[in-house]
Amino acid sequence: MRMVFSNTVFVSLSLLTAALYLSSAGIIASNVFLKKSIGNLHAFILCSSFASIVIHSALAVHSYKVNNVLAHDFFNMLSLVFLVISILFFLTTLRKPIETLAIIVFPFSTIAVLLNLNNAFPSFTATTLDPALQTHIILSVLSYSLLTVAAFQAIFLSIQEKQLHNRQPGPLINSLPPLQLMEDLLFQTIAFGVFLLTFALLSGFIFIDDIFAQHLVHKTVLSIVAWLIFSTLLWGRHYIGWRGQTAIKWTYGGYISLMLAYFGSKFVLQLIL
Repeated sequence: MRMVFSNTVFVSLSLLTAALYLSSAGIIASNVFLKKSIGNLHAFILCSSFASIVIHSALAVHSYKVNNVLAHDFFNMLSLVFLVISILFFLTTLRKPIETLAIIVFPFSTIAVLLNLNNAFPSFTATTLDPALQTHIILSVLSYSLLTVAAFQAIFLSIQEKQLHNRQPGPLINSLPPLQLMEDLLFQTIAFGVFLLTFALLSGFIFIDDIFAQHLVHKTVLSIVAWLIFSTLLWGRHYIGWRGQTAIKWTYGGYISLMLAYFGSKFVLQLIL
């Protein structure tokens, strides 16, 4: 027997998840811009974040159980990506003081959940995905999620670096971790993301009969381009010492290519055509 939610329950849980995400981000944002410490609210923020992630995970499991296959339509994949991003962010906050990044991470997670609000029972016209292909999709989602986190970090790092250079740091920048820590986190995230992207590409070549078929060629080529850009960035960091705006620009380039690969073609095929 499939344990799935009714449409009413799915919508209610989606709205609750969105509210919890926004409450966490709102509390942090208000304290940052009022120049108050979030130390006293740290436990509440962690609990609220954890609750939103648990309910969001239940929604993802529901979408899987509807057809006993990984829901891979545009809105379900978008929701799944930001679930993984939220989990990664939450786990990182347990070890490093990066709570401020919730101001950008959780609103995007909220949008992803709300866009999937009326998609409680996704249907598939394609053949059922076999376990090997689902493994490829999971690796792709994990790598994309990590590199999305890297893109968020690059945005904050760029703002932080420019304001510190101009000696005009605002309350948001003052609340961020030190510049060196932010940069180290960026490259650690990119390295792990490229590691997973490598296996995602390899699994695609192994498990997909024709990875350069007409409906996959753009995704494949753009994913390879993204892998090359991020790999070059890691090489430049190790052997040349790339950092600062150089690293940020390469991160943007790699992420744009990856975003077009993962969601560009899916958006056009499913929502436009």
